[in-house]
Amino acid sequence: MTAEQGFQVHLDVFEGPFDLLLGLIAKHKLDITEVSLSKVTDEFIAYIRSRGPEWDLDQTSHFLLVAATLLDLKAARLLPSGEVEDEEDLALLEARDLLFARLLQYKAYKEVAKFFAGRMAEEALRFPRTVPLEAQFANLLPELILGIGPEQLARIAARAFIPKLPPTVSVGHIYQPLASVKEQAAILVMHLRRLRRATFRALVSDCEGTFEIIARFLAVLELFRESAVTFEQVEPLGDLHVTWTGSDDGDVAVGDDYEESAEKPPND
Repeated sequence: MTAEQGFQVHLDVFEGPFDLLLGLIAKHKLDITEVSLSKVTDEFIAYIRSRGPEWDLDQTSHFLLVAATLLDLKAARLLPSGEVEDEEDLALLEARDLLFARLLQYKAYKEVAKFFAGRMAEEALRFPRTVPLEAQFANLLPELILGIGPEQLARIAARAFIPKLPPTVSVGHIYQPLASVKEQAAILVMHLRRLRRATFRALVSDCEGTFEIIARFLAVLELFRESAVTFEQVEPLGDLHVTWTGSDDGDVAVGDDYEESAEKPPND
């Protein structure tokens, strides 16, 4: 029995490698009660002594673990199969399947290790192709020219680490009435009662900005709806002439619908 062959078992019911003995027991092809564990242990001790100072501690620890498992399994098999009064004996019977499962687990680890060893041996035969990058690909990237110094790099880093402001939604595009249509209508009534007829250009000559011009134009439309003015335009894009047709006394009721629509939020 050479060291390369590993530990061999020589029994009346089996002769061969120790791992094969475990496989047969796990597959229920060999009854554990027919295996003399004391003889297996004596042969293993003799095997270790034959190796001298070169004996393997891992192999010895593995043998002790498997031998203890087989011993527990054999003890469970030798218990009577009738009624069990001792709770400890009952626990041994219940652990019998767990012991077989432990042997199957050991076999699975052995197969996985064999698979890994085969793949590692196969990949060890592969060698990378050590060739330089082709010129057509090597020249794709431009040459890196670092034109900044430590101070510029520090400023860039400082800008990068400045906390960013939380995102906000701009409300600049939302209409906010800066001029009241109702107030501009009152100004128009005052001017038209005095002038009786005037161009729209003359009626907005005193406006301070575009927002007042727009509000005053809307006021003209509101006065027209109230039958207080009429207007005409002789030619396209020409001057708009506004004529007063309302009464000369009293207030003209002009709605404030534009301001209300701008202030009220939309319905959900």
